[in-house]
Amino acid sequence: MKPTNDRVFIDTNVLVYLYSGDESAKRTAAMSAVGNGTACVTTQVLGELAHILTKKFLLPTTNARAVVHEVCDACEVHPVTPELIVAALRLREQYRYGFYDSLIIAGARMTGSVILYSEDMQHGQVIDGALTIQSPFVPAARQRLREYRVKARRAVKKPPFRQSRR
Repeated sequence: MKPTNDRVFIDTNVLVYLYSGDESAKRTAAMSAVGNGTACVTTQVLGELAHILTKKFLLPTTNARAVVHEVCDACEVHPVTPELIVAALRLREQYRYGFYDSLIIAGARMTGSVILYSEDMQHGQVIDGALTIQSPFVPAARQRLREYRVKARRAVKKPPFRQSRR
């Protein structure tokens, strides 16, 4: 699918913050990410989310099922296909991510998303020139500070070479 400016892919870890009871700043950032364009997920994300909700948060199965339905209503859901798995293996080889992270990246590419929101991958990395990985939890101010430091380092001139006196 051709990338479009309004499509974003949501990794499982971002969705988890929507339903965890703590870290309200991260919950707010996750809500903003999900509401930023057409949110897409794959069936892998739904499976991982259900597993985390029932195993880590000990949510009853009926509640986890309700959460999965809520995510399905809020996002476009795409299946994991054999072609997607092959694409993930190529991405794994090229970018050195683990298989399941590569499958997330392949899913984002397949949906035509231009942004992949994830906490676990390299913030700012561009995949295949078309998909940018962004952590919704990196404050814009911190990102601007990093950019400022890079510019400042480039602007600093090294002192002229001094000859030693003998």
